[in-house]
Amino acid sequence: MKIILQKEVDKLGTPGDVVTVTDGYARNYLVPRGLAIPASKGAVKHAESLKRAHEDRSAKARVEAEGLAGRLASTPVRVTHRAGEEGKLFGSITAQDLAEEIARQTGQEVDRRAIHLDEPIRSIGSHEVRVRLHPDVTATIAVEVLAEA
Repeated sequence: MKIILQKEVDKLGTPGDVVTVTDGYARNYLVPRGLAIPASKGAVKHAESLKRAHEDRSAKARVEAEGLAGRLASTPVRVTHRAGEEGKLFGSITAQDLAEEIARQTGQEVDRRAIHLDEPIRSIGSHEVRVRLHPDVTATIAVEVLAEA
């Protein structure tokens, strides 16, 4: 069955794409949830406008993400945490802690799931952290961990 996607569906396509799926998948899942509509002649024209609108939104979001990436990369994020004598932290600094600190210091909200840490930060010093702001834009920010006085 040919359908037109109304919203982005993982591993299937973006809004406005005309795809062929099994009848049951379309009737029982995609159409009832408002993710797709059956393809007809009039709907194909609607699909083209959906695709243009999605591309415009995506381009605008990318430009905003690139601007945010530049602002985040320009200044280091300073985090203070309790630490022992050898520079080891009591506990650790997680992606959630970094998201809160970035929002507090820069005023820019960053989703904690966008912050990529191989493992939580457990030592004092300077660390580099990747933040995925858009599927095509990844920023690298410097995080300075300082001991609480």
